[in-house]
Amino acid sequence: MSATLLFFNLISLSICPSLSASVVEDLNNLLPPPDFNTTISNNCLREPSLRYCNYSSIDLLEIFKSTIVAAHLCNESKNPNCVESFPKIDLQSSPRIAPLYLSFSFFWKYCPLTILSIDLSNNSIEGPFPLEILNCTQIHALDLSHNQLTGDLPIESFTSLTNLTLLNLSYNHFSESKISDSHFFARFNSSNFLHSGLLPDHKGFRIKAVILLVCFPILVILIVACWGWLCFCRPDILPSVFQQRHKFTPTMLKTATSGFSEKNLVGKSRGVEIYKGVLTDGTEVRIEIYTEKISMEQRRKFVKECKVLVQLRHRNLVRVMGWCNRGRLRAIITEWMDGENIEMWLSGSPPWKHRLKVLKGVVDGMRYLQEQWPEIGYDLRTSGVLLSQERGPLISRFKVGEQNGSSRKTYRFGVFLLEIITNRRPQEEFEKGETGFIEWVSTHYPGNTQKVIDERIKKTGTMYEQATEGIELALMCTDLTLGHQPSLTQISNKLKAYESSLVSSSPNNKKSHRERGESHKL
Repeated sequence: MSATLLFFNLISLSICPSLSASVVEDLNNLLPPPDFNTTISNNCLREPSLRYCNYSSIDLLEIFKSTIVAAHLCNESKNPNCVESFPKIDLQSSPRIAPLYLSFSFFWKYCPLTILSIDLSNNSIEGPFPLEILNCTQIHALDLSHNQLTGDLPIESFTSLTNLTLLNLSYNHFSESKISDSHFFARFNSSNFLHSGLLPDHKGFRIKAVILLVCFPILVILIVACWGWLCFCRPDILPSVFQQRHKFTPTMLKTATSGFSEKNLVGKSRGVEIYKGVLTDGTEVRIEIYTEKISMEQRRKFVKECKVLVQLRHRNLVRVMGWCNRGRLRAIITEWMDGENIEMWLSGSPPWKHRLKVLKGVVDGMRYLQEQWPEIGYDLRTSGVLLSQERGPLISRFKVGEQNGSSRKTYRFGVFLLEIITNRRPQEEFEKGETGFIEWVSTHYPGNTQKVIDERIKKTGTMYEQATEGIELALMCTDLTLGHQPSLTQISNKLKAYESSLVSSSPNNKKSHRERGESHKL
């Protein structure tokens, strides 16, 4: 009798009555018949090639369990006569039971020699390649396609499968094979390894290469374009290391002013529009836009002047933060000041000591410019000098390349000083403007200064005396006769003396002196 018949006779004797039961139930409930040991011994004598005969120690229970699984698996695979033959294992598209039979390692250990074909395709089997199947070394065909197998394929384990002519591993997720010997793959049709991951996907590689060759340049172009746009239009949102200091773009200014909205427009005159804006870092700024068209040469001069103005650093000068000279937009950006200008401030009748503080601050700013930036001119009209939150004066309007020398600047301070003392507006109240204003003051000085000094300044005491002396100082500043004007240092010393005199003559200071004197007597 052949080995196959011997094996299936054993199956028939053992479990044919219970073929209708499940394999798990039979494995748990059935026991080997009393003569099972004798049957196994006789089989090995008759057919020594049987797999269970090749082990040094025979595990009868394990062999018996393998016959139970074989009986069920033969039936599940729809073999025509499981007592006479078992040529194939066909569990294609049986994802419910295929993993179960794969788990029976003892069955594959004693795989029947009659099995020539194994089909476990389309079962979504996961994990590494099931090495137990390779115990069936006699098989001619093995199909594990359309599963989820991963990892390396144990190619060396196929050496003993000399009869294997069909191996289908398509549509899995194996790691790409990195062997130099290609004889293994030459044994089988390449169509049996489609999308298995074992062989390079040349079509996919070509697609990826085309995508890379097309998309990479596009990506580079987009990155360069995006970077160029940021650098050209919105450098303020770049890291500080890439930002261009002091240079503003139209997009930045448009963003800061909500699109140059009407609510941000705080002033407008011929050729100039003034906006309040907020930069991306929260800084409030004053944006002065010039609408007048100028030549390219004038634009270059404008930028050159702005590069000088951003370097000014003094507590009595408005800080120039930068400029814009892009397209049709030309603007200067300075720090925002919520305070009023001196002209508005004077309408509130400030006391003399506060006016003196403003005068001293203006002179300090003038001295800084004279010593550090003599080429810069400035506007000292009361409408052009601002007040900080600490009530300090801020010169806000500058002109680089001012041709007027120190004499003219001193003259301008003289007019400013007269405006502070008299609280008059030369351009509005006098027919000849500043000239008429100076002539009017000169007419009443020194005999009738009460008509000149602001009526809200006390007409007696130290303050009145200082105001009177201030008129004399102002007239000296406006006297352009050679050698009669005082220097800024002399003016500064004079104002400091006025401050000291006010402190010493204050009631609290006199009381303090008196108390110290009485204490000394005691």
